[in-house]
Amino acid sequence: MKNILLLAHDDEGQEARLQVALDVTRAVEGHLTCLDVVVPPAALTYDSYSGAVAAELMADEQLRETANCSRLEARLAHENVSWDLKEAVGFPGESVEAAAGLADLIVLSSPFGHGQPSELRRLVGQVAGRARRPILAVPKDAGGLDLSGTVLVAWDGSSEADAALRDAVPLLKLSGNVILLDVEETEGAFAATSAAKYLSRHDIHPRIEIARPDVDGMIYAALLEKAHEVEATYIVMGAFGHSPAVETLFGGVTRSMLAHSDLPLFLAH
Repeated sequence: MKNILLLAHDDEGQEARLQVALDVTRAVEGHLTCLDVVVPPAALTYDSYSGAVAAELMADEQLRETANCSRLEARLAHENVSWDLKEAVGFPGESVEAAAGLADLIVLSSPFGHGQPSELRRLVGQVAGRARRPILAVPKDAGGLDLSGTVLVAWDGSSEADAALRDAVPLLKLSGNVILLDVEETEGAFAATSAAKYLSRHDIHPRIEIARPDVDGMIYAALLEKAHEVEATYIVMGAFGHSPAVETLFGGVTRSMLAHSDLPLFLAH
């Protein structure tokens, strides 16, 4: 894992995204690509304003992002990491997907509601379904990411959990402690013990713990409770395992985790 792609946009989540992306880039001695996206205002999308007003809104957005790029360039010049800055105009999902071809990890914000443009609120689901790259979803109040700390890996035997486990190996190697939390009674090749053996071959030796929530709707609560109990710095989990449609990816445990987790989520679909 060397190539980190960060969504750069002048919104409330950008500082947290940047801090986490810098921490990851330094830890893996990699390269950070910042993609600044000028997002067309809703007026252009829904044609609810006159052309003149829509053009003015678009011009304002372009000015904000031009200034944002200038601030980022000045900041990154002193961060002691390898980096470059790219610019795009368009919808965030399509822009990130187009830039993700050679990315090993994409850093985005978790949905945080008020103050976040609707196009960015849906972004994790869109990118997870289309870009086929692991995503680090960052809460807007995150102050960075300690990759040497404890990591909680959620395991349910699904192909999504398998993908997340494999994709996270480069980061798990940096952790001081890995907890493999078995949330399903899986057997054989999909058992938590099999996942632990896989990690051991990468010189990662997790401790297996078991969580059996009474109802599916409480799986997210059990994950967060365990994460706080072991003082995890982030959580690894499969994403959107119960729906094949990109438009309805936000559902189940993933949606609840994105809405409620105060820890970064390493997601793979």
